[in-house]
Amino acid sequence: MIVARFVYGNYDGFDVKPKFDLYLGPNIWATIDFQRLGTNSTNEEILHMPTSDSLQICLVKTGETTPFISALEIRALGNDSYITKSGSLMRLSRSYFSKSGSNIRYMKDIYDREWVAYNGAGFQGEWTNISTTLDVNNSNKYVPPKDVLIHAATPTDANAPLTIELPSGGSGEEYYFYAYFAEIQDLQAKDTREFNISLNGEVLSDPIIPKKLDITTVSSVGTCQGRECILQLTRTNRSTLPPLINALEIFTSIRFPQSETDENDAAVQNLPQLEKLDLSNNNLTGGVPEFLGNMKSLMFMVDGNPMLCLSNACRKRPKKKVFVPIVASIASAAVVIAVLVIFLVWRKKKATAVGGTSMVNDTFANKKSRRFTYSEVIKMTNNFQKVIGKGGSGMVYQGTVNGSDVAVKLLSQTSTQGYEQFKAEVDLLLRVHHTNLVSLVGYCYEGDHLALIYEFLPNGDLKQHLSGKGGRSIINWSIRLRIALETALGLEYLHIGCTPPMVHRDVKTANILLDENFKAKLADFGISRSFGGHESQEFTEVAGTHGYIDPEYYRTNRLAEKSDVYSYGVVLLEMITNKPVISEEYHVAEWVSTKLNQCDITEIMDPNLCGGYDHNSAWRALDLAVSCTDTSSSKRPIMSQVINELKECIACENSRISNNGGLESQEINISLDTSVVPKAR
Repeated sequence: MIVARFVYGNYDGFDVKPKFDLYLGPNIWATIDFQRLGTNSTNEEILHMPTSDSLQICLVKTGETTPFISALEIRALGNDSYITKSGSLMRLSRSYFSKSGSNIRYMKDIYDREWVAYNGAGFQGEWTNISTTLDVNNSNKYVPPKDVLIHAATPTDANAPLTIELPSGGSGEEYYFYAYFAEIQDLQAKDTREFNISLNGEVLSDPIIPKKLDITTVSSVGTCQGRECILQLTRTNRSTLPPLINALEIFTSIRFPQSETDENDAAVQNLPQLEKLDLSNNNLTGGVPEFLGNMKSLMFMVDGNPMLCLSNACRKRPKKKVFVPIVASIASAAVVIAVLVIFLVWRKKKATAVGGTSMVNDTFANKKSRRFTYSEVIKMTNNFQKVIGKGGSGMVYQGTVNGSDVAVKLLSQTSTQGYEQFKAEVDLLLRVHHTNLVSLVGYCYEGDHLALIYEFLPNGDLKQHLSGKGGRSIINWSIRLRIALETALGLEYLHIGCTPPMVHRDVKTANILLDENFKAKLADFGISRSFGGHESQEFTEVAGTHGYIDPEYYRTNRLAEKSDVYSYGVVLLEMITNKPVISEEYHVAEWVSTKLNQCDITEIMDPNLCGGYDHNSAWRALDLAVSCTDTSSSKRPIMSQVINELKECIACENSRISNNGGLESQEINISLDTSVVPKAR
């Protein structure tokens, strides 16, 4: 799913609503015309099967205004859900049938589709809105949000059809319908709800009988001739109740016949540098940007641009007067070429940064932690003999330094973000010191070889001990509480003990490592970021692991300490329930919220615990996890409050263990030093 979003807020000061074309590769996708729309915001969505590992999305100037884009979103969908005869699917509408309501997206929708409350004329007397507070099963390959399925529309006149006028896709266009039905009313034994679906009088499927609190999805393809396109739900003769519909998606087929540039083409792979840039007859003014002028092998073709200045004299003028018109002109006249130039320059700079030695000296010259050579890394790992882990940035090997075991993370040379994350992690670990943060033994930076050497933690990560994978033991409730407390202490140190304060951004069970005594240490600081302190927020690109990312951070790009609190809350829910964070049916926070109404803690707790926990302790931990995962960051606790509540949970569990004669396990020592000393340097 590709979504392009456009919000015009008069950023250019011209107060002229733009019009331009949106392209996917060499094929037109849509025309963005704010003048015709009469609004300041719009978005375009397609469901597209890429033919390569990359996508080329372009904005093309078609008039006097300059193209722009506010956001571009790419989401993975199931391969067996939205199927077309040919081409891609362009969304016309995605509605759920409620008189009022806000738009529904992630986390309610695991695919981050945007569902809009239907605002057509139907609810102005012709339809009745019905809803339920009960849970509706949404388990199928489309997985519509449960918050969508609890609402439905039905005709006010029980004998009348339910009629929906479709948004126009053009005469002769193929429409793809995905209609969602669930019976959300209590029916009497004599009642039956059965109806047909038709498009302009042509029946699209067999009669529909919605299942009680369970999803039925009907997909169909139809064609509308002429301007009118009407979808109708009509009760059958044997039905005693009118038709019902919960949600509806409508797409048209769009074809992209021209192939994109294949990234494997020899001509593309062997392109050493850009040699020619044709800017002829574009009425360009001002001076050429410096980064283009510095490319000595680049041949400019600039005929027909009498106001374009190629001499050094232009560069003596204030940069603002030159840079804005030239960049705007190049962006509108040759968007694809300009992007290619920037890419080539970036790639050259990146190669220099990773391969050169001056960057090494500048960045790490004053680091006190030991720097190892690559030959020493080979020796300490016995030529990378024992693999103990694998991450997105490379493999992790077990090694030995001075008789002590270490973990060696060797950065993959194909990692696109590797160097920046490597540098960030070294910078952080060299200045932070806390018993619940993994310690850095040293690092290797030699040519293209980057490695981080950590203390070795023999009990692996928390995720393994919750699942029992890899032969790991299932840990009991008292140990889980201690791990939760120690992880919270590590996070509190990052938030208030570091100068400047840090946000981890990737708190998850796989990043909580355990030593031989199951003492927890937080690891993997490659995407950590500093921020301004308590209650402050920074705008950053969203990073983290799907399912653990704070939905408010995901929506606004505002990063704060409460983003870590949300991720920590998800970890706590995992420790309590041993449920996967994300499944086809739910997010673990949603699953817990549905179970809370039953007021039975045993239905929520990990069955592997076999009831071995104090119920009061479990409830307090669950309440804490729920508050940490509140969708509003202002309602979440800070880590010091989390720590205090966990100590109460541990006290309750210790009391249970004492009452059992101490036979079950040792009591948890909560006299931990929670001071934030020493300060990070």
